[in-house]
Amino acid sequence: MRLVCLNAATARRVFMLGLAAGSLAVTLPGLAAAEEVVNLYSSRHYDTDEALYETFTKQTGIRINRLEATEDQLLQRMKAEGDKSPADVLITVDAGRLYRAQSMDLLQPVRSSVLEKAIPAHLREPDGHWFGFSKRARILVVNKDKVKTGEISRYEDLADPKWKGRVLIRSSTNVYNQSLIGSMIAADGEAKTEAWARAVVANFARAPKGGDTDQIKAVAAGEGDVALSNTYYFARLLGSKKPEDNAVVANLAVIFPNQKDRGTHVNVSGAGVAKYAPNKANAIKFLEYLATKEAQEYFARGNYEFPAVAGVPLHPVIASWSDFKEDTLNAAVFGKNNEAALKLMDRAGWK
Repeated sequence: MRLVCLNAATARRVFMLGLAAGSLAVTLPGLAAAEEVVNLYSSRHYDTDEALYETFTKQTGIRINRLEATEDQLLQRMKAEGDKSPADVLITVDAGRLYRAQSMDLLQPVRSSVLEKAIPAHLREPDGHWFGFSKRARILVVNKDKVKTGEISRYEDLADPKWKGRVLIRSSTNVYNQSLIGSMIAADGEAKTEAWARAVVANFARAPKGGDTDQIKAVAAGEGDVALSNTYYFARLLGSKKPEDNAVVANLAVIFPNQKDRGTHVNVSGAGVAKYAPNKANAIKFLEYLATKEAQEYFARGNYEFPAVAGVPLHPVIASWSDFKEDTLNAAVFGKNNEAALKLMDRAGWK
């Protein structure tokens, strides 16, 4: 966990909390009284976010105090802090985690014409508890020598017995998989989705392990023929300056599933205003800034993500993927379904 750039009052409060928890390293540079601030609890860790925050401060004069930790650490911290929490904004990845924060009563609803106009309805919680600011699609990655064009086109196809011993995927504890299956519960119903999950488990090439990049590398190494991954993991390898990364994806292809029906599952990286935000007005200004073209370009270029706001240029590496059909199921729906999805996967033997 890391805390940077705190104003005096907040710094002392969080510093004492950190001492009690034994988990914070705190830096207190040039503290100024009555300084305009927004206290950001963040699980994002991308280098370009630094420029994103610096630009906001230059434009508004509002300094960002950032507490960095894992999603679960942040949620538990906010819960423990209660109405004494200094948090103004929670920013994290995946609608499942955002919904979890909402269900723990850690976020408050926000009405903003700026956000409601800029962020498509399916990428934000209907009552304004949180908003998606970037998108990532969950795609199929296949070995071009082993999988013919058109041979697989839907998530549902992964259950076909012809893929026995050929499917590579992360564990059931991975929130990206939980959200995907949460969207399938909404589309196909729980019973049908559970039957699908059981069939997919029977098709695993190996026991689930590692992250999305590991699944991609396993396809390249011949351990299986098809994997599930978020788009930015593949794009990172494709856009890397390391020849060994480029070699991994050289003989692989990406497939955007379900283009003839509901569309490819799309998840979000998003943020919401903390329930007890001491700087609520500044928090809303920060969220509205994240919806500007300038901020959206940081998201698009910093981590190969799709911007949530229409009309923002894509990273050149993923520009060719811009025309796929995305599932417009509201992210709050599959976020809410995460718990049911995890139980379903456990029943299906998905470890």
